[in-house]
Amino acid sequence: MKIFVFLFPQFNFSAPKEEAYFKMLSEDELLACRMKDTNLRNKKGRLSLLLTKSGSHENVSPEKKPPAKPKHIAPDLAMRWSDSFEELLSHSDGVEVFTRFLRTQFSEENIEFWLACEDFKTTESATKLQSKAKQIHAIFIDKEAPKEINIDHSTKATIEKNILRPTKSCFDVAQDKIYSLMKRDCYPRFLTSDIYLTLTKRTGPPAMTRRRSRSFVFNERPEGTAAW
Repeated sequence: MKIFVFLFPQFNFSAPKEEAYFKMLSEDELLACRMKDTNLRNKKGRLSLLLTKSGSHENVSPEKKPPAKPKHIAPDLAMRWSDSFEELLSHSDGVEVFTRFLRTQFSEENIEFWLACEDFKTTESATKLQSKAKQIHAIFIDKEAPKEINIDHSTKATIEKNILRPTKSCFDVAQDKIYSLMKRDCYPRFLTSDIYLTLTKRTGPPAMTRRRSRSFVFNERPEGTAAW
């Protein structure tokens, strides 16, 4: 038995009068139409689910940039950095590696402040000098500074007074203190760090081994003596 279904599509009033506004479908055509409609609904459902997932916070991640390839530094160049702290800071690669080391020590603000002061002293424009002075103070000196350096209260007070009418030397005292701190404390630790030793293809100092104490060795019983 064949089933006939009448479909009435949306009327097209611009069509000629003799055009039929309905169509009869056989049983086979009806089955094919139902399958097509089912597949279409499934596709829409999957698309809706995909859009929902992609729009959720769990699937939103910031743009990931490929990690920068480490710059190749010749071992003999890195070896020269052990000659002096001044030699290390005279090379841009040395400053970069030293900054990376300080970051592992949570003290990168020291080298960043020192570099900011070096840039500050090359500024010629009085307007830019004042702008940079306020910026350095806000980042490194102020009590609410995000990268506050460790300097005494007297030095801070002098800087706050000097930046009202800044000159190229208004941060010199603080810069010298931070330089001495890095040279005395951070630089020696840098030279024994894995970061530096990897560049120079060297290994760290050998671990000290303690010799066994003689107090833990039982003396042999001399011949001819009675057992204890």
